[in-house]
Amino acid sequence: MNLKIILTALAALAVIWSVVSSIRIYEALRRMNVNVNFLWLRVMIPKYAQQYKEITIKETGKPGPLYYHWIISINLVLVMAVALILVLLLG
Repeated sequence: MNLKIILTALAALAVIWSVVSSIRIYEALRRMNVNVNFLWLRVMIPKYAQQYKEITIKETGKPGPLYYHWIISINLVLVMAVALILVLLLG
């Protein structure tokens, strides 16, 4: 299989994982009675993820699992995008 296709597929999966993680963090905060706005989710997700982390640390002593899902997925998106750009530029 072509490396470009593999990297594109992995990047797409990472984007989907990131979007799902963001929505789940939004829902968790909403259920915790935190004022969150779905329309601004794409812009505010770093702040919301930090709020989620702080709240779950206070409750359980460690960050909640959704925080790690979001951090890992958003970093994978970045890594896959850079790798794909390098493959496209270098041929």
